[in-house]
Order: sequence, then structure tokens, then C-alpha cells
Amino acid sequence: MKNLQEATERICALKGSLIALDALLPAVLEALPAAAHDTLRRSFEAHAEAARTVMLNAAISDHVLGAFEHDVARVHTVLARAASKQETPSSREPVDDALLATTHIRTYAGSQILTGASGFFFRRDGRLFLVTNRHVFTDEQSNHFPDRIEIELHTDTSDLTQFAIFSIPLYRNGLSLWRQATDTGGTVDIAVIELEADRLPVGAVLHAFDASHLDLTSDAAVIGDSLVVVGFPLGFHDTVHHLPVARCASVASAYGVRFQRQGYFLTDARTHRGSSGAPVLRRRSRTDCNGPLQSWQLLGVHSTRMDMRTRDSAIDETLGLNCAWYADVLMALTQPA
Repeated sequence: MKNLQEATERICALKGSLIALDALLPAVLEALPAAAHDTLRRSFEAHAEAARTVMLNAAISDHVLGAFEHDVARVHTVLARAASKQETPSSREPVDDALLATTHIRTYAGSQILTGASGFFFRRDGRLFLVTNRHVFTDEQSNHFPDRIEIELHTDTSDLTQFAIFSIPLYRNGLSLWRQATDTGGTVDIAVIELEADRLPVGAVLHAFDASHLDLTSDAAVIGDSLVVVGFPLGFHDTVHHLPVARCASVASAYGVRFQRQGYFLTDARTHRGSSGAPVLRRRSRTDCNGPLQSWQLLGVHSTRMDMRTRDSAIDETLGLNCAWYADVLMALTQPA
């Protein structure tokens, strides 16, 4: 009876030791620099193989060997998880700055969600603006009159899964807070609303375009140039990392010419609802640009698809053309009041 009690106590002690070792391994991995994890894994594999050789040549039961192999596999899993954590945004190549300059917009009337759209940030003289289409903020034709919007902002530079919802009122004392513009062709479908920096979530991570991204003097755009439209088509995006997607496009009308005397040019791209307000970008051809977003030119703001009313939907495909309002209007919209 005494021997059985001693054996039970010994088994309990071994279990306690194993639990302590289970707690020790993750602590060691956290304390070690990431570069040492691979060395630890290879060293463990070598020592495990040496122990396996000794055990196979000793009078040890199959139960002991089975337990050994089970624990070796379990440690391998812990080491593999540690390796996968090294593949977070903090230790890999950073995402393109254009993705962190674009945000998902949801419009609300009170607590009722209305629509989804895209938007991007623009900075001028230390002031930060959210840019999107005017019809996102108000649209008489579709009876769309939200009173506030919400956007998503990242809050951790090393973990893009961390984000906060930021609510922005569209009216104060009955007056609209956004700015809009008109030109000789009528209403311009671009609007901006200033963001109060002291109200942004703590640690907010974002990039913003500025006047330098509108400069085309040394690199003029021409028809056929490759573009990207960065946004949230039908609300689709990376819901884990809260990043938009990019659709390939090209300049489809004479750039610099107001198409049919309107303040936009045409793009050839496959677009959907939810892309309204997305930045239309072109890569700069020169390579001497440094800093966030400096590899991009901001050519326009995507607005809507264009089609022919006379198109026979049973025979003809859609044109696949879109309106992109010239982005230089942002200089007028963001100038001091």
C-alpha cells in the first residue's frame, strides 16, 4: 500500500513539473529575441533526436516512448506558433502607405446605418481632412440624408488588427460641417470634412496625401496610364487587418480635359457601389521620392460608373467606364476660411 501511495505521489509530482515546464517555454520564447527562435528550434530538434536514440536502446516501455513523442510534437507546435507570430506586420515589409491613407465610411441617420463608401485623408497646413464624394454626405436624388458618419482608424503600428471606430457628426446647430464646391459645370461631387486632431483615438495610425501629391508638372498623365482605385467595393475588404483593396484602372479620356465640360476625367475599371470617394492614384515614374505616399500621385476621386442609357442590357455589356473628379479641387476645398 505504501509503494502505491509513493508511486501516486511521484506521478503527481511529475505532472506538476510538466505544467511548470509548459509555463516556462512560452516565457523563454518571449524573452528571447526573434532571431534566436530558429536557433532554439534547431537545438531542440537535435537534443530530442539524441534523447530518442538513447531511449530506443534502453529498457523503456512503449508508454514512455509514446509520451515522449507526444510531448516533442507539442513543443514543436509551441515553437511553430512563436515563428508564426514573427510574421506580423511589425517584422515583415510594411503595407503600402496608400492603404493606410484610405478608410471605410459608413453613413448613419441616428442609429440606423444607411450606406457604405470609401474616403481618404488629406493634410494641409497641419489640418487634417477626410475626403469623399459629396453624394456620400447628402444626395437629394436618392433621398439620402445622413446626420453622421463612422470611419475605421488603426491604433497600433505593429498590429493592424487593432482599430477604433471614430464617429463624425455632419451637422452642428443645423449647419452642415463639410465643404463642397461648384464650378462652371455645376456641383463638384467631392466634399471634405475637417477632423479635430484632439478627438482622434489615442495612437491613431494613418497617412495623408497633401499638395505634393497633386503636382503633375514634371510627370504629366496621359491617356492609357495605369491607375489604381483604392477602396471598399460593396464594403469588401480585409476584415482582419481593416485594409482596403485596389482595383486596376487606366486613364480612359484626355487627362486635363474636362470630359463633356464637367470637372472629371474617365477611368476604365471594374468598380462597384462602396467605391464612392476612393482615391484614384498613379505611380510616379521617377524613383527619387522618399517618405510616406511619395511614390503616388493623387489624380482624382472616384465618383460613379458611367453607362449609356440606350444600351440593351440583354445584348451589350456595361461600358466599364467611371467618373473620377480632378483632385486639384482639394486645394480650393481645404484653403483657410
